[in-house]
Amino acid sequence: MTHVYATAHSAPPNPPGGEIYRLALPNTSSAAKLSRDFVSSLLTVSRHCGLVDDARLCVTEVVTNAHRHTRTSLIRVRVTVRRKLVTVSVADDDHWALPEPPAFREVRGEEREREGGRGLLLVERLAFAWGMTVLGGCFPYRKAVWFTLARSGSAP
Repeated sequence: MTHVYATAHSAPPNPPGGEIYRLALPNTSSAAKLSRDFVSSLLTVSRHCGLVDDARLCVTEVVTNAHRHTRTSLIRVRVTVRRKLVTVSVADDDHWALPEPPAFREVRGEEREREGGRGLLLVERLAFAWGMTVLGGCFPYRKAVWFTLARSGSAP
């Protein structure tokens, strides 16, 4: 596993426990809405209602990036729900199409001039942690962009 970029952690926090849910979607224009509805339902049922709005926005941005910038046939959404943390991971099969972290665009002064490209900046500002991981080591086969949301006042 090769870690590409992360703000707070090099990989999604993975303490024991929690429930894991998975959704595999075809890479179509409706993937963002379907994943948004999936995550909203999970968080509402698991009593994480305070995280629903941020989770909806973040998962929409990450899935939309996978849809627009990769040629993957499937977009895989994995949600790990714990007592105080929720981690959402969105994987695609295009390991070379890495999103550019927002900090790099800001350094080059491009942020103000671009209409698009602010999705990961939103994720960075809303999430407790986020990052990108290329899976497969020397023979990469998949990339995952993940983010973790924490209940207010419960950052680990």
